Amino acid sequence: MDANTDVSSLAVGCFLSIKTTFGDEFEAQVITYDRTTNLLVLHILQLSYSQGSKSGPKRNIRILKANYIKELSYLGQGEDPIDTTKCCIDLHSLQTREDQAIRQAEADAERIGVGVTTEAQTIFDALSKTLPVRWDKTVIVVMNEVRVSSPYLPDCVNGGTPAANHRVKKVLELERKRLHGRGGSQ
Repeated sequence: MDANTDVSSLAVGCFLSIKTTFGDEFEAQVITYDRTTNLLVLHILQLSYSQGSKSGPKRNIRILKANYIKELSYLGQGEDPIDTTKCCIDLHSLQTREDQAIRQAEADAERIGVGVTTEAQTIFDALSKTLPVRWDKTVIVVMNEVRVSSPYLPDCVNGGTPAANHRVKKVLELERKRLHGRGGSQ
C-alpha cells in the first residue's frame, strides 16, 4: 500500500479503487473500518479478477485486511451505505441462511458417531447412502427398526422385519468386501 495512504483516515461511505496483493482490482464503497483488526468492510461496486482466478464474485460485500491493499485511489465521498432506508444488506436473507447453516451443521454432527472406530463411521456412511440411519450411542439404527452393533458384522444385525434385516445384512456384507478390497480392516 502507498505509504502516504492512511486507511484509518478513510471515511465511511467513501468510494475507492483498490488493487490487492492477490492481483484483484475493484471499486468499492467503505462500509466501516475496524482499527483494532485493521479490517475494511467494503461494498463491492465493480470487480475484475487476476488471470489466475476462474470465478467471479458471489457476494457484493467483502472484508479485507488493509495489509493486503497494494494500491488505493480515493474516488469520492458518498452517503453512509448502511442508511436504513437504502440498506444494501438483506438481514432477513442473512438470518435465513444462518438458520439453514446451523440446521445443516447440527444434522451433520448427528451423523458422526461418538466413540466409534473409523471403520464403524465408514459403514454408517455407506448405509446412509441408501437407507435412513442414525446413531444410538455406538449402535447404528437403520430405518428406525434394525440395529447394528459393534463390531458391525452381518451377525450383529438385529430387529426389524425379515426383509429389512436381510437388506441391511446385504449392504453390510458388500461394504465390508469393499473395505477389505481397498486394504481396510476385515
